Amino acid sequence: MTGKRVLTAYAVLYLLFLYAPIVLLPLFAFNDGTVIAFPLRGFTLEWFEELTRTAALHQATLNSLVIASSTSVLATCLGMFAARAGARFRFPGKGGILGFIMLPLVLPEIIVAISLLVVLLQLGLSLSIWTVVAGHVLICTPFAVAILNGSFAGLDRSLEEAAVDLGETPLSTFRLVTLPLVTPGIVASLLICFTISLDEFIIAFFLSGNQPTLPVYLWSQLRFPGRLPIIFALGTILVCLSVGLLVAAEIFRRRGLRKAGLKDTGGFL
Repeated sequence: MTGKRVLTAYAVLYLLFLYAPIVLLPLFAFNDGTVIAFPLRGFTLEWFEELTRTAALHQATLNSLVIASSTSVLATCLGMFAARAGARFRFPGKGGILGFIMLPLVLPEIIVAISLLVVLLQLGLSLSIWTVVAGHVLICTPFAVAILNGSFAGLDRSLEEAAVDLGETPLSTFRLVTLPLVTPGIVASLLICFTISLDEFIIAFFLSGNQPTLPVYLWSQLRFPGRLPIIFALGTILVCLSVGLLVAAEIFRRRGLRKAGLKDTGGFL
């Protein structure tokens, strides 16, 4: 009984340590004061209104949305090809190739960012939002593969074989039979990759050049204490957006498992 209480207390303290800073975001975002301290002065929407008047913030947000959208589409397409090959075919070096694709999951992002920066500079390419897209596709593709691998592995091959027997080509079979069945996994991959790219900082910091993303812009604003409430306001919006995307991704993931008749062994939430 004592061990159970200790474990419960540990879990509660861990959750408080993990989520208390996130809970503080909206408190100070709606606080009528530039000093980040208790007691709170009063309720205000001034900091959210200030967000609408900051041109640099709007450009950084646009950059992040372009990068996140491009990354999610490209990473999901690459992940779909890799997941289908891994689930359907046998070829020499299959384990090593798939392991190499998943390698960015365990590599430190700072090493990946510096390596990409050196390669891009050696190639004579200028830093822009598209170099950030390249870096984000590299780190998001393993997540897409992990999500879509379950979708393709749970797909009944007899459905594809029946379509071919009825006269469909491999391409039309994929478009009319396979793609609709794995759509929940594709949507989940798009949402997860979008969220990861939108929140990513280290690679964007090294590769964005003079076109900062939203996290890089927020980092630059931390030098000015008077801007902190605005950052909290923006952080509140980003947290709500991220949670919403993760919930949507989890819903589509579970829907895909139910459609495939597979048991849910745990997911994002």
